[in-house]
Amino acid sequence: MGLDVDTPDPPSLSGPRGRGEYDAVDAGEDDAGDDYRREEIRTVLRDGAWRDAFAEWAESTYLSADEVAAVDRLGLFDEFDFYWDPAGDEVGYRAPSVPADERGSIPGDDPDGVDEELDALGRTVSEMLENDYMLRDEVDGESDFFAEEEERESEAEARDAGDDPAA
Repeated sequence: MGLDVDTPDPPSLSGPRGRGEYDAVDAGEDDAGDDYRREEIRTVLRDGAWRDAFAEWAESTYLSADEVAAVDRLGLFDEFDFYWDPAGDEVGYRAPSVPADERGSIPGDDPDGVDEELDALGRTVSEMLENDYMLRDEVDGESDFFAEEEERESEAEARDAGDDPAA
């Protein structure tokens, strides 16, 4: 049957952490200014990815409408962070959790279950972004997904092979 609630606004993707602060990302010196392509992801979320992923998640979540309302009241939907992880060539995410001082205010008395379901929502959104919204456009066997990055990689490979196209 699924959960019947209004879809909250997509997260703002404020991304308060630096690249080296994410456990799953190995920060290199070249990555210090990288914004994880949040602006691109933010646009895709606003253009429908958040709505579609939330609807998919709502079909399988065991949270009640009251629990979802509490999550919304606490502003946790806006605390999600989605970012491009170039090391894994995928969309990563950080799901919020119910703050310690608010755990008693969650209906149903299962804040750990709410945390698990928020993680499931993050995974659903991340997978939908990768698979349905941020598709690679194949042209003659080449992708133009993040074309600038691929162009830099091609130039670096050519230099390493000794055929520098810029020379």
